[in-house]
Amino acid sequence: MAKQERAIRTRRAILEAAGAVFDEHGYTSTTIAMVLERAEVTKGALYFHFPSKESLAQAVLDEQVPFGAVPPQPCKLQEIVDMTFVVGQRLLSNALLRGSVRLAVDQETPSGVDHGEPFRQWAQRLNGLLELARERGELLPTVKPRQTVELLVGAFTGIQLMSRALTDRADLADRLSVMWAHILPSIAVPGLLPALDARADRGERVLASLERAAS
Repeated sequence: MAKQERAIRTRRAILEAAGAVFDEHGYTSTTIAMVLERAEVTKGALYFHFPSKESLAQAVLDEQVPFGAVPPQPCKLQEIVDMTFVVGQRLLSNALLRGSVRLAVDQETPSGVDHGEPFRQWAQRLNGLLELARERGELLPTVKPRQTVELLVGAFTGIQLMSRALTDRADLADRLSVMWAHILPSIAVPGLLPALDARADRGERVLASLERAAS
């Protein structure tokens, strides 16, 4: 059991180190030697978990969607809003998430790395929530969940890229608040709008509640 726990910790340390290096340098410029130095593990330990740089990059990509975990909400639209703000907040400090996001938009990743997988995972997760929202009467009758989800994923991606370029994501929460101010009136029934919370500090408050629940 102790050996298994050490292996889990080592794998996590490698992933977090790789996320940081991929975020800083991109796929092409990142080397295994950089990851080894950052993770402070042996080459054998790294290759035990990840046989190639491509497999390591794919593992970093696959870690992205769990960072969107938020407490369930009676209103599923609020839950979707919360996911975007929580990811935005975590992007400010979490190197693994930042590396995963950079890899997802890095066009220099080789064909062996499926950088489209996080987009498909996000779409699947959000589509399920939006279907629940429709069943609960939260959506306007004209809303098509799949199309709306693809718009949301694309909008979030573009906004965070712009925020990173201009302010290193310091204004991302404000930009997300503006995004939702435009999108929510076009998808939510009017009576629901006053109750939906898309203020810029929403991510901080949701994360604080998660930390309190875990303590």
